[in-house]
Amino acid sequence: MIDVERPVWLLDVDGVVNTTRPGWGAAPRRSLVWSAADNTSYVLRWAPPLIDRIRRLHDGGRVEVRWCTTWCPESERLERLWRLPELARALHADPMPRGAECWPLKLAAARAVLAEGRRLVWTDDEALPPPGPERDELAGDGRALLIAPRPLRGLQPADLDLIEKFAAGRRMPTHRVAGRHRLG
Repeated sequence: MIDVERPVWLLDVDGVVNTTRPGWGAAPRRSLVWSAADNTSYVLRWAPPLIDRIRRLHDGGRVEVRWCTTWCPESERLERLWRLPELARALHADPMPRGAECWPLKLAAARAVLAEGRRLVWTDDEALPPPGPERDELAGDGRALLIAPRPLRGLQPADLDLIEKFAAGRRMPTHRVAGRHRLG
């Protein structure tokens, strides 16, 4: 049975969790992660308290986290690294498009969540629609919280506070997208 009250959180990785200066008042962690798709290793940097809060929100049933990232085909590597449970993948393309070519797939994933009758949390540093009809379609009725963190800092404690409030049923302003967004 689907819990329509529990929001689905579409979680991007690069620029959202994996950032240059994650902050959070503690030393960041870093690790090399192999990508078979790209045939290379990437250095990932993250704030352990951020991962802990994501895990608690998901495991506690407050949100259903779904990967919405170019890492989807290899997200089991992230789950193992960050000791997260197996999370659903919102993107299934093969090969997975990169950069702006992936944005339409992410937007389709956001629309699919709302079409399921679920509330939506979407955290992405690049792919959120700019002000206009697409954003109004997603967030206009208050069923979506869109957060675009600064890519060098990623999600911050205040962003997770917003997600927790939204998950608890508090309505967020429909005109507001936390952080920045792409310009068109």
